[in-house]
Amino acid sequence: MEGDFIKINEWLLPLSWLYGLVVKLRNLLFEIGILKSRSFNVPIISVGNITVGGTGKTPHVEYLIELLHTKFKVAVLSRGYKRKSRGYMVAGKDTTVYDIGDEPFQMRQKFPDITVAVDKNRCHGIDQLTDDKQLDVILLDDAFQHRYVKPGINILLVDYHRLIIYDKLLPAGRLREPLSGKDRADIVIVTKCPQSLKPMEYRVITRAMNLYPYQHLYFTTISYGRLHSIFRKNVIRKELDELKDEHVLLLTGIASPKQLEHDLSPYTSQFTPLTFSDHHQFKRKDIEQINATFAALPSPKLVITTEKDATRLKATEGLSEEVKDNTYVLPINITFMQEQEDMFNENIIGYVRKNSRNSILAKGKDVHKPKDSHRTGNGTRTISFRNN
Repeated sequence: MEGDFIKINEWLLPLSWLYGLVVKLRNLLFEIGILKSRSFNVPIISVGNITVGGTGKTPHVEYLIELLHTKFKVAVLSRGYKRKSRGYMVAGKDTTVYDIGDEPFQMRQKFPDITVAVDKNRCHGIDQLTDDKQLDVILLDDAFQHRYVKPGINILLVDYHRLIIYDKLLPAGRLREPLSGKDRADIVIVTKCPQSLKPMEYRVITRAMNLYPYQHLYFTTISYGRLHSIFRKNVIRKELDELKDEHVLLLTGIASPKQLEHDLSPYTSQFTPLTFSDHHQFKRKDIEQINATFAALPSPKLVITTEKDATRLKATEGLSEEVKDNTYVLPINITFMQEQEDMFNENIIGYVRKNSRNSILAKGKDVHKPKDSHRTGNGTRTISFRNN
């Protein structure tokens, strides 16, 4: 399979078996009700995965924001991984990347008209949002395994280059829970598909995923926008096709840099990867390394980085003027394949429209509860996608 990144550490499989027992016990406690999943009176869409590493969560959440924010009042609730603040926080005009984390900060910068909040305790965060804001929908970022919340739509992202059906549990593989965890998903999206994917491959993957009839399967591919300068205004944007003669310093602090290297390779063979850990906070020695590595490259040259990395780079000090003059961000978008975009959009918009605040108020208090819902101690009700 093209770009296959799966590597299994066979000698760690006994530890994976023990890890799996613990995760299965946790899931069982939720299934039998000892651990409680809360439902809420606002449409909630969760986007996440069951693997360690990047599956394209941020671009897919941004796709949902783009789809919904002109029609509904949207909030995004994230954990705010590696932020320096604690507890619940709503992004404001003076909020920094260190306050809420790089991915929420990126979304706030791109969509200033939506509410972006962070809270490790997702139930508490939803309570705060619904108390303070008149919202139509809440998007939960990276929350597929946060089972204390019962979302109306549960979206599971699966990397085409690391299909969960061929992976193993941690630490031998990268699965965070057994394959059966996919059964909780209402929508499964196979992400990062090559644009040349053949009809036979769609059928093979569809059959291998072995989904239930109530689950919807989609395929998306990555598309890239024009490169634009991070630090300098009025700099002409570059097309990827213009990289042929450039020496590129590919600067990344993301979970899966191999995908980006693979995608850029047709445009230039002259790139030097400089890779840091996911969500890496750049320190003085890192900045010195960036400056020195770029200075050593022959001209013409430029730095390419991701949108997520750009949020942290802009907040650092010490980058040379040469680096600042030549650093570009590569926007990432997702595109649905097999002409599935309209169907996906209609399902999402239909769910939110049917269950939004205005719709519920119009129906009055006697709204029928979906068949698969259950009440918890707080008396809230489940708004389910499956019964819409």
